[in-house]
Amino acid sequence: MSFVVADDGFRLNGRQFQIISGSLHYFRVHPDLWEDRIIKARQLGLNTIDTYVAWNFHSSREGEFRTDGWHDLGRFLDLAAKHGLYAIVRPGPYICAEWRNAGMPTWLTAKPGIRVRTSDPRYMDATAAYYAQLLPLVRERQISRGGNVLMVQVENEYGAYGDDAAYLRSLVELIKAQGIDVPLFTCDQANDEMLGRGGLPELLRTGTFGSRTTERLEVLRRHQETGPLMCTEFWDGWFDSWGREHHITAPEQSAADLDALLAVGGSVNLYMLHGGTNFALYNGANDKGVYVPTITSYDYDAPLSEDGTPGPKFDAFREVIARYAPVPEETPEGGWRPRVRGGPRPLRLGGRGRRPRGLRPAAAAG
Repeated sequence: MSFVVADDGFRLNGRQFQIISGSLHYFRVHPDLWEDRIIKARQLGLNTIDTYVAWNFHSSREGEFRTDGWHDLGRFLDLAAKHGLYAIVRPGPYICAEWRNAGMPTWLTAKPGIRVRTSDPRYMDATAAYYAQLLPLVRERQISRGGNVLMVQVENEYGAYGDDAAYLRSLVELIKAQGIDVPLFTCDQANDEMLGRGGLPELLRTGTFGSRTTERLEVLRRHQETGPLMCTEFWDGWFDSWGREHHITAPEQSAADLDALLAVGGSVNLYMLHGGTNFALYNGANDKGVYVPTITSYDYDAPLSEDGTPGPKFDAFREVIARYAPVPEETPEGGWRPRVRGGPRPLRLGGRGRRPRGLRPAAAAG
């Protein structure tokens, strides 16, 4: 089996393929519920599951790396494969994700004078050891070896932090040294500065955004003249901070922006499909002039709420996805409103906007 980045888009076993994915973080969902959430992802019409890997979740102490129980990434990926879903793995070492210390262990960042997200030898040596412990789990599950892992991400939104191409290339070398041969990619917010700083010419660049789809895709195309266009984080909601307002987004508007993306053949990863919960004080914090922690709930106003119940975005997104890819007739029990058997109904979302220059509709996802 093969998955490649071609000039005209993604190709799965030689055929054009549109990724329709959703983020589901195994470390934010009790392992007894992983399968339920994965089944609901398939019922939504997704063909792929995306997850970060939080280094500190596996390695709370220096010299320790857990892959048992809740830490069993391999089991999570295998459950996705069991239900016919491909996977995208995003191992950092920096992940952000509104997760404690951006996924990096505190035993690492507490080392005096260490410079993270740079070519500092101490940081790179620790990262190499982390990859050596983690990536064999991914290596054996790559699509090139009969598994379901399509792609692996390098760093995360690095353009918002730095512009050290040598550092990014060092990460690429470390990842490939562990036998990862599926396509590697970077993601950055879809503006010229961050896309210019955070990517490499030899890797697929992807964007992160949740609105103004046509404009964002045009920006992404300026930085990547050929190849697939992908929104790696289609922000369908937002996280909440302590003492601040609860964030919600209109299902109709999110669905319209998703429709505009899929209509031109773009690939997508919903961020989030299901946010889950920041257990055990793993919630992170943001400092934009004021230091404010993220709350325990990571509901994110996602299609699947914190307890796994389908919300209004589930129906809205399902109806959009059905225009471009097969959607199972089966729907989750206890959904937000009754569904009609025999196929989703189209939403009246208005125009899809002007097609970005150089874009062509891709074949339906298979």
